[in-house]
Amino acid sequence: MIRVLLVDDQPLIRSGFRALLDLEDDIQVVAEATDGAEGLALAQEHQPDVALIDIRMPVMDGIEATRRIAADPALAGVHVVILTNYGMDEYVFEALRAGAAGFLVKDIVPEDLLHAVRVAARGDALLAPSITRKLIHRYVNQPLPTATDGVLAELTGREREAVALVAQGLSNDQIAERMVISPMTAKTHVNRAMTKLHARDRAQLVVLAYESGLVVPNSS
Repeated sequence: MIRVLLVDDQPLIRSGFRALLDLEDDIQVVAEATDGAEGLALAQEHQPDVALIDIRMPVMDGIEATRRIAADPALAGVHVVILTNYGMDEYVFEALRAGAAGFLVKDIVPEDLLHAVRVAARGDALLAPSITRKLIHRYVNQPLPTATDGVLAELTGREREAVALVAQGLSNDQIAERMVISPMTAKTHVNRAMTKLHARDRAQLVVLAYESGLVVPNSS
């Protein structure tokens, strides 16, 4: 059972998401919050697998709530998916750096939301296609200062290759096919890279891959 926490200051949004999620046999909404501070407290209380958190809320916004969840070792199993009506570039970077596993716009169709919850619950990165385009566009036109010089030095050659493929959006099975290895070995390379780089999840690997220069936009 995938346990979900809903954090949004709009009751209609929460009730709509809850009605949809509660119809699924493998998903359970365990709590709802109206702001980030309440969401953080409920995350600590309920230890959900996935927290769907609105980016703009009173008291504490979604990015700060995400940052605090990601910084708490007791909440290492909580995967945050940021929800927004906007999908603007600066939010993408702030949310991913804060520790979000994914970023979705609220006009997502029901089937895609359910898929997003399941993908996030298993620890995979999740970015809506429109958000991914913005992410790449930002790196092409306004590269961020590199703050990760030498951060990849601990990785083996195969681990660096796996991280680069994660940054291109490939799944473990696709990475295995590209590297001509088994899916289990691909998963091992990715997991070891996450451990060495202290990355919370695959989304963090994507950020590190671009910021370190391991992956250059439009190079693939």
